[in-house]
Amino acid sequence: MLKDGSYQVVRSYERNGDRVRYYSVERGAWEEIPAAMVDWDATAKAAAAEKSAEEALNEKVHMQEEGNRIDTVMDVDASLQVAPGVFLPPGEGMFLIDGKHVTPLEQAGAAINTDKKQFLKQVLSPIPIVPSKRNVEIPGSHAKIRVADSNLEFYLREAPPDPDRTSPIMKSSRPGESGPEVELLRATVKGDKRQLESIKAYFGEQVEESRKAMSLQRWEIAPTVYRFTLGEPLPPGEYALAEMLPDGMNLFVWDFGVDPASASKPSAPPKK
Repeated sequence: MLKDGSYQVVRSYERNGDRVRYYSVERGAWEEIPAAMVDWDATAKAAAAEKSAEEALNEKVHMQEEGNRIDTVMDVDASLQVAPGVFLPPGEGMFLIDGKHVTPLEQAGAAINTDKKQFLKQVLSPIPIVPSKRNVEIPGSHAKIRVADSNLEFYLREAPPDPDRTSPIMKSSRPGESGPEVELLRATVKGDKRQLESIKAYFGEQVEESRKAMSLQRWEIAPTVYRFTLGEPLPPGEYALAEMLPDGMNLFVWDFGVDPASASKPSAPPKK
């Protein structure tokens, strides 16, 4: 600010004795004028006003960014942080947590098939004491979802209780339990199918269930939200999470595969 009421827009300036050297924004060059021409009080007030306006603008921008961040966090359910800076996506279902990667697991429909070899033994046996055998199998030799890390966690968000709701995702738990009974099963690959369980029966009465269940612990972290942790690292192979109901395994299961450590991070199936 100059004493004659005019001003110079400068990028910076320095005072040397009775001279002032400044960089003119208007002309893009360094210039000099006598220091006596400068109204130093007005210059200081203008600088203070500019700084205050800049701080106010920065605060406004910061508040807008915070608002956008909060909106984003709320969209992914900020109340359920599963890792530093990682939140559980909204909606019901089973989610696989691999470090900072969150992958929704799709449900695969398993089927119960009769063991052909055991059926043939029954037909050929003169005495009908050969047990029947049925297998719970998932179609396909490999799951679409693949992970390379064996230290995983799983989160299940159930739908709020609704007596009119009918969904294969989660049915009612066993009476008296505070949450769903979920088992982590290692599948046995047989051709183009993955076997989860075999069931033996004599004369129509079930006498044995056989499945490879891995150690899994359940933690209720919020209403209708459960965390499942592993008791041991998973070796490479094919797996499925299955809910156990009073009348047997829910045939809608969440499948995934563990690849050797050199493989890539979780891969989701292509979007349809």
